[in-house]
Amino acid sequence: MKNKPIYILGIESSCDDTSASVICNGKILSNVVANQEIHTKYGGVVPELASRAHQQNIVPVIQQAIQQANIDKKDLNAIAFTRGPGLMGSLLVGTSFAKSLSLALDIPLIAVNHMQGHVLAHFIEEENHKKPPFPFICLTISGGHTQIVKITNHFEMEVLGETLDDAVGEAYDKSAKILGLPYPGGPLVDKYARLGNPKAYKFTKPRVDDLNFSFSGLKTGILYFIQKQVKENPNFIEEHLNDICASIQHTIVEILFDKLKLAVKQTGIKHIAIAGGVSANSEIRKVLKETETKFGWTTYIPKFEYTTDNAAMIAIVGYLKYLDDDFSKETVAATARLKVSES
Repeated sequence: MKNKPIYILGIESSCDDTSASVICNGKILSNVVANQEIHTKYGGVVPELASRAHQQNIVPVIQQAIQQANIDKKDLNAIAFTRGPGLMGSLLVGTSFAKSLSLALDIPLIAVNHMQGHVLAHFIEEENHKKPPFPFICLTISGGHTQIVKITNHFEMEVLGETLDDAVGEAYDKSAKILGLPYPGGPLVDKYARLGNPKAYKFTKPRVDDLNFSFSGLKTGILYFIQKQVKENPNFIEEHLNDICASIQHTIVEILFDKLKLAVKQTGIKHIAIAGGVSANSEIRKVLKETETKFGWTTYIPKFEYTTDNAAMIAIVGYLKYLDDDFSKETVAATARLKVSES
């Protein structure tokens, strides 16, 4: 079966990016993403506007993905789509379109867990790319999720720890909002942090049991700190922005890696991967790479284009499920909540 070309179309519409990708035997032929700029002026994603934008973008994005792959839609073997988790209105657009196209082309439908997509993006065939061996630990970090997951095989995943409140992406974006930075603020905090002193200001790290996380207290601590400093010096943020961002980032990264070190100690697994939108963060990538010599870990970092929401990661899950004959019925429904262990 591996010698025969298997073309899977992946469709991703879980939040505010409409994406389509074509994969052939594990290799990405196209990965088209349409971003939604409209949310910037609202300081966050507006679900109703997101679903409307998906409706406008989905046809041209899929058409472009098929054209870039240099195939005809009749060459497709299956349609993979994000079933959840995500914004319900956005998910419904992708789910409905995938079902319709599957029926029209009379090919199988494959429902994909968005979080599994982030993890399994590591198995996309790329030159000079090493895939993690099983079992491995994956730190899955995004705007909506912060989890430490043990991966035993492609579809056996166990959450060892997760956030009890805000996700790490929210911590970045909310900190940025406190500093008056535009949405999405996470990448801007990372950008300014590179120019600052990470130990200029000290923020309290939350005490949470086991491998779980909490970021709401850190966010509140940052808010009170900024309010106090601005009261004394109205220009405090402008004059010390780089140092503030560097100190915030340093604290967040320490929180993540303290738990990751504990996970390695508890499991004995030293193959460590990162996944999700926040895995594009430069400091997290740098510190993870340093652990190879510091702790003897073997680390796995995805390409930038496979970190944020994209259809390539949906397509690879679709391909792996296709090999297992793991197809979905037309009655499959989108769901806003879905655990990483569920399909």
